[in-house]
Amino acid sequence: MDEQEQPTIRITLDDSVAQGEYINFANIIHSPSEFVIDLGRIVPGRTDVKVYSRAIMTPLHAKQLLEALAHNISLFEQKFGDIRIEGTTPFPTNEPSN
Repeated sequence: MDEQEQPTIRITLDDSVAQGEYINFANIIHSPSEFVIDLGRIVPGRTDVKVYSRAIMTPLHAKQLLEALAHNISLFEQKFGDIRIEGTTPFPTNEPSN
């Protein structure tokens, strides 16, 4: 195998994971060694959030995820138009993290 070639990665999903969950809430906390991302759903009129998944990753992997999301959002917007965020409730950015 040439040094420049990347091995092919085969992604597998269990049936329960492949069904997915609708997510409209994310909470991110971090320490010097890891990022913890809780993904859940909040229902209008309720104050509780049900968390369906927790991802724990290194800071490097968190940054790679950020770059992958930015790249895919750019591709999406090139194909379907800008994703508008005016008038939406922003995620709080001033809350302390671990």
